[in-house]
Amino acid sequence: MSWWGELIQQNYDWFWDISIVLGITVVVSLLWRLARKRLVQVFANTKNDWDDVVIAAIGMPITWMIIVVGFTWAGDITSTYFERDIGESISAVRQLSLLIMAAWALWRLINRVEENQLISGMDPTTVQLVGKLAKLSVTILIILPLFQLLGISISGILAFGGMGGLIVGLAAKDLLANFFGSMIIYMDKPFKVGDWIRSPDRSIEGTVESIGFRVTRIRTFDKRPLYVPNSVFTSIAVENPSRMLNRRIYETIGVRYQDARQVPAIMEAVRKMLREHEDIDQNQTMIVNFNGFGASSLDFFIYTFTKTTDWVKYHDIKQDVLLKVMAIIHEANADCAFPTQTLHIDSLPPAALQQ
Repeated sequence: MSWWGELIQQNYDWFWDISIVLGITVVVSLLWRLARKRLVQVFANTKNDWDDVVIAAIGMPITWMIIVVGFTWAGDITSTYFERDIGESISAVRQLSLLIMAAWALWRLINRVEENQLISGMDPTTVQLVGKLAKLSVTILIILPLFQLLGISISGILAFGGMGGLIVGLAAKDLLANFFGSMIIYMDKPFKVGDWIRSPDRSIEGTVESIGFRVTRIRTFDKRPLYVPNSVFTSIAVENPSRMLNRRIYETIGVRYQDARQVPAIMEAVRKMLREHEDIDQNQTMIVNFNGFGASSLDFFIYTFTKTTDWVKYHDIKQDVLLKVMAIIHEANADCAFPTQTLHIDSLPPAALQQ
């Protein structure tokens, strides 16, 4: 008889008990997989997205929970036949594993909810804040029972928290300042992920890519990442051009002095052109006025706003406006001025000519 046969004969009851437990585990695992596939198909046909989010998040952790319960159950049976002292250890392993699986399921659920909210168009900054706080809460709620299972006294940790918190606070004041700075950003919302921001106080300008608890990552216009500690934003002025309502065109045009008589007609034609321009916001301030006598030109200025805030489109509109202004000046038989000097030579006195 082979060694396998001898083992079965000697431990017949144990072998069949283990076989039944592992068989039940396999069957339940397969039934759950079939049920999960069916639920995915059913939920895909519903109008509510949250059922899809939940089943996608908890599907895999539940599968592993079934496996953990089955194998630890088999471990309990084995301990009753061979080594009863390891029964408590197996129970602790089961509880520990189930806690980790529960934390994994909650973590996956938070990630899926974040993705769903971002797809639905919610503010990314708010979604990220709520997601990070939820993950932090899950981590704390899981760590405390884990300490208890491992025999670490929670009361001792909490007692140390008062004095330890003071020590940590003094040692990590910059870290705490950045953390509270991030809280201020999340609450006041001077900017969000995707905004173009700049600071006149610091050399900070670019597009916000992420807002963390310690730093905010900004992508500058030369495509380099800029990491700014969040505490900086509590003490500097921040401009947010992404939230502007319009973009301004403010230009001064100089006409030659010899074309002075045409200036009123030119300004009126420019005014008419701006009123009829489809990309100029007629509800905003519009000024075309004579501005002053320059060194070599008669200056008038244009002050108006475009409907768009897009930087590239704004420059296309500004180019179109300036080219039309130049065409109006030329149509009036005038021209734009450029710096010139007139040299006046006085005639010599007669006495000098006689010499």
